Amino acid sequence: MAFRVCARWLCRDSAVLCRRAAGSAPRESASRFLGNAACSRGGRNGFIFTPACFITSEAFLNRLMKGKAAEAEAGGGFYRLPASVPPDSGEQLSLLMRHPDQPDNSKVLKVAIIGAPNAGKSTLSNQLLGRKVFAVSKKVHTTRTRSMGVLTEDDTQIILLDTPGLTTASKVKRHQLEKSLLVDPWNTVKEADLMVVMVDVADRWMCKRLDFEVLKCLAQHPDIPAVLVLNKVDLFGVKDKLLDITAELTCGVVNGRKMRIRPVIKPPWAEKRPERHSEVPLDEDNAWPEGSADPNSPLSKEELKALRSQQGWPHFKDVFMLSSVDPEDVETLKNYFMVAAKPGPWQYHSEVLTDQSPEEVCTNIIREKLLENLPQEVPYSLTQTVEFWQNGENSELEVFVKLYAKKDTHVRMVIGTGGQMVSQLAREAAEDLSRVFLREVKLRLSVKLKK
Repeated sequence: MAFRVCARWLCRDSAVLCRRAAGSAPRESASRFLGNAACSRGGRNGFIFTPACFITSEAFLNRLMKGKAAEAEAGGGFYRLPASVPPDSGEQLSLLMRHPDQPDNSKVLKVAIIGAPNAGKSTLSNQLLGRKVFAVSKKVHTTRTRSMGVLTEDDTQIILLDTPGLTTASKVKRHQLEKSLLVDPWNTVKEADLMVVMVDVADRWMCKRLDFEVLKCLAQHPDIPAVLVLNKVDLFGVKDKLLDITAELTCGVVNGRKMRIRPVIKPPWAEKRPERHSEVPLDEDNAWPEGSADPNSPLSKEELKALRSQQGWPHFKDVFMLSSVDPEDVETLKNYFMVAAKPGPWQYHSEVLTDQSPEEVCTNIIREKLLENLPQEVPYSLTQTVEFWQNGENSELEVFVKLYAKKDTHVRMVIGTGGQMVSQLAREAAEDLSRVFLREVKLRLSVKLKK
């Protein structure tokens, strides 16, 4: 007996657009479609999106709902303030090496967050942690190396592995990017208990098929459970098509069960839909000659050829639709992680927030501000050196960072008219760092031509 589930998007004129997903499942198990109460924020065309997710295991769903009920009965449960980063490197190192203060019956889960560049991976990690410890920008390749965040609540520890966007060797060489962008995502996945694949549904091309590098990563690690997260749904214009996108990116299969997506009222033009393969531009970096194989991939020629013809991955365990900047949306995913955690010893003390040093957090936040405020290739060519780092008399943190530019024109751009740009960069970075270190930060920036 198929279990029908429904997601609704409400309009201001009280009209309801409804899509139904029917899962072909045995009688004793059913897939569920969870949705929170309609959000107060309005979307485009007057739509209000109800964040939702596909949960395909009846037992898992029951555990999740029991946890929510227990939390509600306890009045929201014990609230632990998000951890912070010590401003002293020695203190941070000591904290990382401190023996975990784990309770009895402790649980742990390692989550690798992967996806194409600019899919919102670091934004999601920051929202889950409750503090901004990873750089976030609208430009690609903001995250350059693998970083770790630790979320500890009650008896459960979630270790978030934030990775650079998956890319190709030719792109790294062409844009003179760090080799860590090629190595770190693949190595990180090997140590994960769960993979989260993020897709930017607001990107008209990326939402039509999974990135080829993402598909290769999934194919190389079929033994690691993976969930699909459709991100930036608040920027997606036609909410009614989210289930169609889900069907395409999952090949119509979630946790081994076939999905059937059909509209309640089917328009005449929907009878024959054009093939979307032809709409997606072929990335020349992934366009290997017929019969050849990627020399850096353990996959065979036949496996790579099959992947190139795929739009999605048919082995996702569950699917989430959310906006990573919305706390309520992310809370559902966090609860999912908490329920999925397995019994095991914690790896870190509960006060650990990230494995980054204070200086790394600082330079990453500065790079974010450079990316957000400077045009084109300028921020990518700048390098940084921490010249001074000291606690002041009133417990404020005093930091001096020197920026190095390759061109004199870049130096002038960073300084700005009357020094306005460099002052703005320092002010914005200091505000973010104050929230991470929980103290006032006095940041001074200077820029110099690199000889």
